Amino acid sequence: MKTWPLIWAGLAVVALVLALAVAVPDGWLWPPQAMHLPLARWISAGMAWLTDSAAIGPVTVKDLTRGFARLIEAPYEASRVLLVEGITEGRGRRATTIVPPLSWVAVTVAAVAMGQYARDIWLGLIAGALMLYLAIFGQWDSAMITLASIVIAVPLGVAGGLGLGIAALHWRPFERVLSPVLDLMQTVPTFAYLVPVLVLFGFGPVAALLATVIYAMPPMVRVTLVALRGVPPEIVDFANMAGCTPGQRMRKVMLPVALPDLMVGVNQVIMLSLNMVIIASMIGAGGLGADVLESLRRLNIGGGIEAGLAITALAVVLDRLGQALAARAGGGRGAKGNWLRRHPRTVLVLAVTLITAAAGYLIPAVQDWPKEWTITTKGFWADLMQWINVNYYDQLEALRNWTLVNLLIPVKDFLLALPWPFVLGAVALAGWALGGWRLAALTGALGLFLAVTGLWEQAMITLYLCGVSVLIAMCIGVPLGIWAASGETAGKVIGAVIDTLQTLPSFVYLIPVVMLFRVGDFSAMIAVVLYALVPAVRYTAHGLRSVPEELIEAGIVSGATRGQILRKIRLPMAVPMMLLGLNQTILLALSMLVITALVGTRDLGQEVYIALTKADVGRGLVAGLSVAAIAIIADRLIGAAAKGARERLEGGA
Repeated sequence: MKTWPLIWAGLAVVALVLALAVAVPDGWLWPPQAMHLPLARWISAGMAWLTDSAAIGPVTVKDLTRGFARLIEAPYEASRVLLVEGITEGRGRRATTIVPPLSWVAVTVAAVAMGQYARDIWLGLIAGALMLYLAIFGQWDSAMITLASIVIAVPLGVAGGLGLGIAALHWRPFERVLSPVLDLMQTVPTFAYLVPVLVLFGFGPVAALLATVIYAMPPMVRVTLVALRGVPPEIVDFANMAGCTPGQRMRKVMLPVALPDLMVGVNQVIMLSLNMVIIASMIGAGGLGADVLESLRRLNIGGGIEAGLAITALAVVLDRLGQALAARAGGGRGAKGNWLRRHPRTVLVLAVTLITAAAGYLIPAVQDWPKEWTITTKGFWADLMQWINVNYYDQLEALRNWTLVNLLIPVKDFLLALPWPFVLGAVALAGWALGGWRLAALTGALGLFLAVTGLWEQAMITLYLCGVSVLIAMCIGVPLGIWAASGETAGKVIGAVIDTLQTLPSFVYLIPVVMLFRVGDFSAMIAVVLYALVPAVRYTAHGLRSVPEELIEAGIVSGATRGQILRKIRLPMAVPMMLLGLNQTILLALSMLVITALVGTRDLGQEVYIALTKADVGRGLVAGLSVAAIAIIADRLIGAAAKGARERLEGGA
């Protein structure tokens, strides 16, 4: 696309906005009231009709949703019986345990056995040690409540994602409809759809379970499509020649061949389900998420960090086991012989389960980790925060005030002072420059949606907080990514830090930040930077490592120094991947901004959070869709920029 038409179009937009601002000085800063549509009221009225009046024959929609909730409740209660409650007789204080739940010994041995099966004994020992950590630090009961939800949410998310992916593969119109729905599922803040889930399915762990499935399912759908389309055509042709029906071809040929890639999607469902546990606790999930949330409300730094580290330990176990099973998928061969010989680990776990269940009646410590054996670090974390505040309060306060005065407030004032037609014109112009008129129409329409919601001010505050946080995250993440790609040792150390940041629940970042910097935009920015830093580092390091060796050797032969090779060869070649990292950083920043509403921000996240507390479906969904609009604009613009950079590199090659 030529440059001059864009320049003239940009100048025309600026001239038009200036003329309108001079002619109507008070009407063009923010969208006028006449433009606002009562979207929240319409959505709330629609939801009220759906829950109160809508029916299919004699059965109301509310009856259907509550019936579906009871259907999901059955396997969930079974998992709670297995891991948490056991089989009891009677109620309340008179309840008597007839069959105890799985003991901590049995669950730990099962984790070791799964690790050894998935990879080797070392993975098994790591998994077992992390499960033992949960018991030692007094987090076992809460962890089992969380695990009871995960073992139901993950199969539901995997099965639903697999089914939708297969349907989209065979029916292209369905895929075209499904794609924007998946975009919304991944970009609408989780708080926003907690409200309709709460209204439709009621308060409790089942509603939280369904919200978790909605949040965790989209990656499985996308991975299923990619994996099944990646099956070699000759294998599909061979199945057709063998006379397979479409169902047999899918079950016996395509799914087994695509299994390693599908396991990557399963791993993503596991991690996203764990990411959701704290948010789901707001509508009755319980477990570790409820512990973190309660600690945040009370500013209990020690309790929050301990519960957060317990979620991290559980996440590491499930993540490592999932990755190992994905690598093993399709490559293992079963042992020969009878059932006992073919499943020695299963036999071991069953034996330990029965022995510990029986021994627990005589030795309670075998069944439940004794409370007097537990270790706590709550006092350590509280004392550490107090020591930092006492000794470094002046320095921390100076950093906070300097950043607010010199960075955050000026950027905020600048964005709030921009006339809304100028913002719409700039967004549409960027879409035209990067992707043509279709992208310009999409970005312009999404920007106009923000204007008619009546949430323009909150959207600009969201944009300012997200923009500053992403800029700082990239300024930190890109150098770290370059360092990680420079050597194996640096890559391992930085990778370990990044893995820890990725598995920590988002709420956990808020507790120490609030303790050190109090509530406000600065605390929100710090939490967002820490949470969104991971993709900036990962994608930069991956992009630099993916540069073809022959290009680097050509630079060395031509006499280029190490710095010149980095600046003129590796970084330019890594730009498309780094842009994708920027895209992911923006999406994570937006998702975290909704959570930082708990520390006093006044952006779209605050609107979503207020709607959740008031069970206002319309207000929550409109604010959530506004966040999604910003996310989709950023995603499409950066995706187009990455595509253009890739095409230029391929053209240059």
